[in-house]
Amino acid sequence: MYKNQFDNEFKSNVIYNAYMFYGQCDYLVDIYSNNVAQKLSGGEDIRKIYFDEYNYKECENFLSQSSLFSATNILMIKTIKKIPKKELDTLISICNTNQDSFLIVSGIGETDFKTMAKSFTKKTKGCEVRFFNPNDQEAIHILNDITHQKNIECGFGELQYLYNMHQKDMSLTVNDLNKLSILQTPITANIINAQCFGMGAVSIDDFLNKLFTGQNINKDLYMILEEGMNEINLINQTTSFLQQLFNINSYLKLNGQLNIVEIWGYKLPTHIANTRASIAMKFNNDEFLEMLNFFSNLELELKTKKGLDINSYTQACFRNFSASLR
Repeated sequence: MYKNQFDNEFKSNVIYNAYMFYGQCDYLVDIYSNNVAQKLSGGEDIRKIYFDEYNYKECENFLSQSSLFSATNILMIKTIKKIPKKELDTLISICNTNQDSFLIVSGIGETDFKTMAKSFTKKTKGCEVRFFNPNDQEAIHILNDITHQKNIECGFGELQYLYNMHQKDMSLTVNDLNKLSILQTPITANIINAQCFGMGAVSIDDFLNKLFTGQNINKDLYMILEEGMNEINLINQTTSFLQQLFNINSYLKLNGQLNIVEIWGYKLPTHIANTRASIAMKFNNDEFLEMLNFFSNLELELKTKKGLDINSYTQACFRNFSASLR
């Protein structure tokens, strides 16, 4: 099930006996797991099992028992490993037998949970939701909703700046918003620089600006990958940036002037908007298509070629791409 379908069901009070949330965005997995648990519990206690705390027998006993001190038995399991199918199917079956019991599984990290998710079907009165990384516009609107909830005065441009500082990691960005809420003052880029520390020494925005203007990216590229960014994630962010440039290019050709709000749905600081517009107008439609194909093919190669030194190959391809634009 996709997020939008689940959102509609959740608003309509559709209830399942077992839930599984997993995918690319750990932040959304956490938020949805907790929202469902709170709704099911009605304020009562929730039994939470984290990672290596998982013990099948203890989970089985908890779900099988009658609720002595609350109306429901709610078990939330957060895991980075697959739960054996036989154990998982039994836990789900118990929830179908014991109407007071509910199971929520949060799949965190890069493990492929798709086979586990197959146990959560309509037939088993289960529900599985797979999350994808939000695009920039979706992410900024999610973060903007959080600022409203916490009464933080922070513009779209500042949110984008903070989000990029954390290499588009939602969890880290939200953690810093929680910290910034204590200041009770309008949030500016200067405050973010003084109070927050990004994931790495190299800004992903600065790197992408250099990449698409044919500047030397060797040191920045090495640092980004050395600091732990996944090669596929880097390609995805590059492709997303390239699509933004294409949108700007198309808009300017149609309208003759830049309106970032119409393109993105939110404002960007003027210098960022102007920089992207300047880069966008360097390329024509055929060149955009050629660049998109380049990064799509690179991603496919990394995912399918065996025996490939992914880090070295990625660096070589990015360097060759950058050199081709000089």
